[in-house]
Amino acid sequence: MVQGYASTVFWRGFTAFFDPIVESMGWSRALTAAGMSIQRSEGGMISPFVGIILNKFGIKKVMAFGIFTTGLSFILMGFITKIWHFYLCITLLTVGMSFGTFIVLVATVGNWFVKKRKLALSLMMSASGIGGLLVPLLVILISNYGWRPVIIFAGVGFWVIGFPATLIMRSTPEDYGLLPDGEIENEDDDRSRNNIKKNNDKSVKEIFKSATFWKFAIATSLTQGLFALNLLHIPALTSFNVSLSLAGFSIAIIAFADVSSRLMVGFSSNKINPKYLMSIAVLFLGIGSLSLSMIDKEIFGITINTNVLIVIFGLCWGGGFGASIPLRLSMIADFFGRKNYGTAVGMMSTIGGIFSAIAPILGGLIYDLFETYRVSFAVGSLLVFLAIPLILSLKNE
Repeated sequence: MVQGYASTVFWRGFTAFFDPIVESMGWSRALTAAGMSIQRSEGGMISPFVGIILNKFGIKKVMAFGIFTTGLSFILMGFITKIWHFYLCITLLTVGMSFGTFIVLVATVGNWFVKKRKLALSLMMSASGIGGLLVPLLVILISNYGWRPVIIFAGVGFWVIGFPATLIMRSTPEDYGLLPDGEIENEDDDRSRNNIKKNNDKSVKEIFKSATFWKFAIATSLTQGLFALNLLHIPALTSFNVSLSLAGFSIAIIAFADVSSRLMVGFSSNKINPKYLMSIAVLFLGIGSLSLSMIDKEIFGITINTNVLIVIFGLCWGGGFGASIPLRLSMIADFFGRKNYGTAVGMMSTIGGIFSAIAPILGGLIYDLFETYRVSFAVGSLLVFLAIPLILSLKNE
């Protein structure tokens, strides 16, 4: 969870000093956004192999390597002077985060829980949302001290928090004579083991051939692609005549909605079909993006109050995407089982990484060409609305 905290503070905070870096270096937004997209695309390509590395070296060694590399990349970024330096640091960060954060933690939680998987994933993923609550403080530090020392501080902080966390990590419950959800293994009672076997475990080949996998991958990738535009949302707000302080406050609204929605999903009833919950989450994300595109814009002779739209944007954007994360991770296990869960998550992350890599580049390019962010967020909202029928059509195969 602490890794989720540190990485989220960096990525959400980066939206606050994206413009200062671009302006101080004289780089175009499209080129800089392309660098950020390296992390998303390369992270997706690495993800399917994380499970293999985990099985060979163990979670503690893999996480320690990832934490060291991630912290080092933050520190080195504080000294960049050329755009290729930036790309190199982002590539290093990609390797570090792939082996020290998301896939490793998700795969481990997926191994330890079945019945309570949705709750466990929600609690774990809420940690990254909690990290976002500290972004306004990060914005103040950047304003007072500049972006370079703040990134260096983030790297050191990642080491201080991350290394001790590796000491308490455990790979699978079977290594300790347990079954998922804390059940104790009993040779005279096969009930628990039989319950585990009832899960619909799929082979990697079966996952690849599944129509459900590809429908779900495309649907969730559309949401990930839209959310990747969070890199541009503060520059977008300021271009819509919103003050930097109010734009920064929107991050706090997003973080609050993000954490709240993740926890709500975890404590929601297992009787509610997750497809319906996921569809609602995607709908909210689209509404949030559409609200952002309408700020300071007259439509049919009506201009909606900016403060109202910012609140709607923050609550829907943060709440929609926040809820979709634990839902997506738990639904992958529901559809494809526990045996190849980490691989399935990695494969889906690869596809999502492609969408996430393209979106910021297009958003930056549109601004460089037409000096507007409205089109990016408006079109993005329409695309995620198309994901809803795909989600509702998912079936267990």
